[in-house]
Amino acid sequence: MSRDRHRPDDDEISAFRQALREAGVRPIRANRADPGRPRRDDPSAEARRAAAQAANEASGTGRTSDGRVEAVRPSEALEFALPDLPWRERSRLKRGDYAWEAGLDLHGYTLEEARTELEGFLREAAARRQRCVLVVHGKAWGTTSDYPVIKSHVNAWLREWPGVLAFCSATDGDGGTGAVYVLLRRRGEP
Repeated sequence: MSRDRHRPDDDEISAFRQALREAGVRPIRANRADPGRPRRDDPSAEARRAAAQAANEASGTGRTSDGRVEAVRPSEALEFALPDLPWRERSRLKRGDYAWEAGLDLHGYTLEEARTELEGFLREAAARRQRCVLVVHGKAWGTTSDYPVIKSHVNAWLREWPGVLAFCSATDGDGGTGAVYVLLRRRGEP
């Protein structure tokens, strides 16, 4: 078997591009992951936020801490898995083999808003029995800190959440080190 790859010439490339145009294929306009969930300007987000706050007040406090967390670097890959999670599941998550079913973009949120949104999002995902979700936390440095605040807190919060089996930084196509895939426990699973 030959290892030499066929290199297309200019005529082949032109014919291929022409075939794509005739088939109606258009270039992608944006090179960013679409988490499939509206951002802050959505009016229903306010209703969800109010419901999450009411649930927190009813149960005392949220499930995630609001204290100090270990700072992570913007380019640092995040990774966590429960000790009894099979290696195969971890590697599938790292490769991005799980199709994420819902996404949350935390860009533009304050720390407390991000915490509330994340908790509500995880509750909603559990209620819908979703297996894998995407959380876009970004890599921006805090205005008064020397580390990415939201990313560092998401790293801590997800480790504390009881329904999280594992999480890891996303592949480059889904946000790279600015996002994480989260593998969730479905109801009834050990």
